[in-house]
Amino acid sequence: MIVGLTGGIGSGKTTVAKMFANFKNVAVYIADVEAKKLMNSSEKIKSALIKTFGDQAYKNNTLNRSFIANIVFKNPEKLTVLNAIVHPEVKKHFQEFVLLNQKASYILYENAILFETKNNLFCDIILVVSAPLKTRIERIILRDNTTEAEIINRMKNQWLEDKKILQSNYIIESLSLEKTQNQVNNIHKILTKKSC
Repeated sequence: MIVGLTGGIGSGKTTVAKMFANFKNVAVYIADVEAKKLMNSSEKIKSALIKTFGDQAYKNNTLNRSFIANIVFKNPEKLTVLNAIVHPEVKKHFQEFVLLNQKASYILYENAILFETKNNLFCDIILVVSAPLKTRIERIILRDNTTEAEIINRMKNQWLEDKKILQSNYIIESLSLEKTQNQVNNIHKILTKKSC
């Protein structure tokens, strides 16, 4: 069983994914982390990014993230091009991960743009992590040392939270760690029973 985990930037998805990763019978795949690894290791992705964004796309053979982010978060067309290069490779990588983890009770697939990339279509169940907009902005400013304007730019490239909630099976409210953990524990019990 594949369980999609999504939510807007700063919602607490990664924290929730780590909580699920503590259960021994769950295999967790974090799309953003794996995409970053692939952008540095896949020659196919590297050459396509250099061809699209120029030699500055990589610095010392490592992805120049700030350079790319600066371009794509201001230009939706360039973001679409970037996604078209990276996402098919991440999808293939995830399919290999699924084959390697067939003994898990379920596989948790964490992806910030699960709906936007239509990856929700191969998920049996979808969880959305939710937090108030103000909280999300505060978290990102602390985490990324960025400005509110840059955050709003990034948010424009994601579906609104309400739209995600409407298409999800479970909502995890990410405000206090203790309450979030309790919700995760309850959902994990339900999912483990469903997978039997």
